[in-house]
Amino acid sequence: MLKAKDIMTENVLTILSTVTVAQAIALMQDKKIRSLIAVCPDEPARYGIVTERDIVYKVMAVGTDPSLVKVGDIMRQPCIEVHPELNLQEVAQLFADSGIQRAPVIDRGELLGIISATDLVMKTDVGEQIAIDTLSLRIQEALNHARIVCDPETQVSRECAVAWDIVEELQAEAARRRAAAKLDK
Repeated sequence: MLKAKDIMTENVLTILSTVTVAQAIALMQDKKIRSLIAVCPDEPARYGIVTERDIVYKVMAVGTDPSLVKVGDIMRQPCIEVHPELNLQEVAQLFADSGIQRAPVIDRGELLGIISATDLVMKTDVGEQIAIDTLSLRIQEALNHARIVCDPETQVSRECAVAWDIVEELQAEAARRRAAAKLDK
């Protein structure tokens, strides 16, 4: 099962909590990102997070000059952290419960990366699961066909043998896909 550490973005841009919001905006624009992890070296909670939403709601909407506001004044701290060993369902539940869309991945006070709702959607193996589920449906259809064709009352031996061959081939393909999926993880 995938964990936060498997899909997080490791290259995280950070900014000091003492810089201005204007500097944070410039960095976010330059790097085309929606949030920054703020480093607070002199505080017990070493990390905070500032998002574009924080900037819009807490600075721009109230008409404050971003060059007069420090990141530390508007960031969320302590921010909600994700442990690298959380599975993706646990991360999704944490996001749902807290209403956030991204969080730093931190282990023993060390920033390892950042994970977002976009990561959860875009970096999971759902496509592979859909392929396996589709194959399961094909197996079920082949089984139903084989049972009808091989009914003792109307059995046609050649058609019956072909129907069961198809079932076996589909089941073998499903087993190969499951084995390959386990190796990839």
